[in-house]
Amino acid sequence: MLPTVVGRGGKGLAAILLCALLSACIGGDLQARRAASAMTATEAGWQRLDLDAGAFVLAAFVPPGLRQTDSLTVYIEGDGLAWINASTPSLDPTPLNPLALKLALRDPSGAAVYLARPCQFVAGAARHGCQRKYWTGQRFAPEVVDASARAIEQLKQRFGAQRLVLVGYSGGAAVASLVAAQRRDVERLVTVAGNLDHRTWTTDQRLSPLEGSLNPADASAQLQALPQTHFVGGQDRIIGAAVARAYAGRFAPDAPLSIKVMPTFDHHCCWVEQWPDLLRDVAP
Repeated sequence: MLPTVVGRGGKGLAAILLCALLSACIGGDLQARRAASAMTATEAGWQRLDLDAGAFVLAAFVPPGLRQTDSLTVYIEGDGLAWINASTPSLDPTPLNPLALKLALRDPSGAAVYLARPCQFVAGAARHGCQRKYWTGQRFAPEVVDASARAIEQLKQRFGAQRLVLVGYSGGAAVASLVAAQRRDVERLVTVAGNLDHRTWTTDQRLSPLEGSLNPADASAQLQALPQTHFVGGQDRIIGAAVARAYAGRFAPDAPLSIKVMPTFDHHCCWVEQWPDLLRDVAP
């Protein structure tokens, strides 16, 4: 609550205090959110990388013991804090709860790394290209997908990998799918509460269409032969099973694609806690 200012000149002083408090809160909130989200990885000993991916600098976190692997699993973050409320875009999309990062930390393979979305975790000069459209209507724009693909290639080369497994959470599922559609080295696609058909999603949620964004469902021809597992929360009110089913409807009946609905899960619970067990259901 703002302090009450009375007496002569009170309105002017109140305006000054309001401006100062809002500036401090916004700046402090951004710094604190970036630090808190990154701490999830750094407390586990993971190393941060800032990858120059052309249009954007993308933040990544990698485990300390990983040197080389034939197959690398890349976890791609969700949309993060894209909106403050229904009408106000966020100033910075760094997630409050980096769920894909937490999934990566729980991956038992020892060959998992994490990739943030454009403008998440980065500050200063590394925020070049960061326009709000890239975490609102154009969150899956071609330049976003291209930057993600470039960053993934750098991670692949760093660890000498020959093959990739892409795991995407929420909006990160769309990016993972669109990247997979462009590559021939992805051996499996796994998504969690994924936005696999944003046209179905915006229609169901009565949201504005994501104009300028690529739609994973439109890439089904390139993904027909790729083994895919899509986890959906039965209680998810943000991205429900209808989105995954609309996406699956674009594939041939014999495509190697499965949808696994977890009846008691929602968009956030209980993926992290159950992740090692869920991965056992994903065919090698």
